[in-house]
Amino acid sequence: MIKARVTVTLKDGVLDPQGKAIEGALRALSFSGVGEVRQGKVFDIELDTADRARAQADLKDMCERLLANTVIEDYSIAIT
Repeated sequence: MIKARVTVTLKDGVLDPQGKAIEGALRALSFSGVGEVRQGKVFDIELDTADRARAQADLKDMCERLLANTVIEDYSIAIT
């Protein structure tokens, strides 16, 4: 079994209204020194295989087809 973490974030230059709202809320809660906040999503995925190359290929396909909107989002895959 292989475990992986896929992190999806907005590409640079794409507006992030949720990140801006979080940024404003943190400042309203008196957290000083907060710079830009960008939000994203994390997927923890278990695959029933021992083949790391196959897992990497499958995870990339999952990202390209479902988990990320590759027009506006980037993704990274970490296999543990």
